Amino acid sequence: MTTVGFIGSGNIGRAVARLAVEAGHHVVLSNSRGPETLADAVAELGPRAAAATSGEAAAAGDIVVVTVPVEAFPDLPAPPLAGKTVIDTCNYGPERDGHIPELDSGSLTSSELLQRYIPDAVLVKAFNNIFHEHLLALARPVGAADRSYLPIAGDSAPAKAEVTEFLAAIGYGVVDTGTLADSWRQATGTPVWGTPYGPFSDENGRPAGENAIRAALATARR
Repeated sequence: MTTVGFIGSGNIGRAVARLAVEAGHHVVLSNSRGPETLADAVAELGPRAAAATSGEAAAAGDIVVVTVPVEAFPDLPAPPLAGKTVIDTCNYGPERDGHIPELDSGSLTSSELLQRYIPDAVLVKAFNNIFHEHLLALARPVGAADRSYLPIAGDSAPAKAEVTEFLAAIGYGVVDTGTLADSWRQATGTPVWGTPYGPFSDENGRPAGENAIRAALATARR
């Protein structure tokens, strides 16, 4: 089975880790505070989970999930991510990250900015448009009538295929939105961000199939 490394272990990171473990994968968690602070999370996830430094998690992962604030991009361990498929779950928030002119103007997407800090990694944008409780609640097996879909974006067809396979294993179908430059269509505040899966107040969410996700993406305006 795949080993999934996590740089950042907040709500989305832990939700993806739980789904990965339930699908039979191994996970290696990390955060900015040190592996000892993840003991409870590892215990909860069970024997397929471990904690490490961010560099160790990056090195261990066949796939690596980066789930950190945009302001933390400069601190990422670039060398061990070289050549690896990296899932970028990150959303830009000026109130948290400070204003970044290229993102404010739309001349770059946050994924394109991330690529500058880990230039030898192969990025795929995913998981950034769904509430963590909905992500856990809406996972369904392949063939389920109420299977939900998530948008992904990236510049590498093989990497997108790898991420599509991973998402299928943990309970989701995929809608390919294009390149990293196109990933603004699934950014914070767009029609596909959160809304198709129901209100945040409903922790169970509601399934959002392929047609619903495609329709939401089609109405995005930059």
